[in-house]
Amino acid sequence: MHRAFSAFLFNDAGELLLQQRSALKPLWPLYWSNSCCSHPREGESVEAAVQRRIREELGLESRPRFLYKFTYHARFGELGSEREFCWVYAGRHKGEVVVHPEEIAAIRYVSPAELTAEIAAAPDQFTPWFKMEWQRIASDHLGELLGEVTGRR
Repeated sequence: MHRAFSAFLFNDAGELLLQQRSALKPLWPLYWSNSCCSHPREGESVEAAVQRRIREELGLESRPRFLYKFTYHARFGELGSEREFCWVYAGRHKGEVVVHPEEIAAIRYVSPAELTAEIAAAPDQFTPWFKMEWQRIASDHLGELLGEVTGRR
């Protein structure tokens, strides 16, 4: 079990920034996932790691807020697994995304309704943690988040 985080970044239109994991990733390569996910360094706070990795992977400055934390275990065939204690953050971003090519194969924006439909239609295209997190965000946090990011409460 180790510490991890997932960040969900929305644009001003309320669309979520998704990343397709690089083909170089040993686990879940080319799967679609949340905007940014990673692990804090030894002695680094989760909050500092979130901001650092958003800057390193996406070229953005953002200060998403903490939503919740949970534990999970997911296997990727015989290659390995993730067993993580994961903090989940969400917020808005502005500016042009500049992806780190060793981390990210592609990015795209999707509306919450479209994302929910895509996950239902093709769940095997998404990372396991992302699907768990999106389900909880959609049920417990989405209305408030969209109000924050779009300015319509």
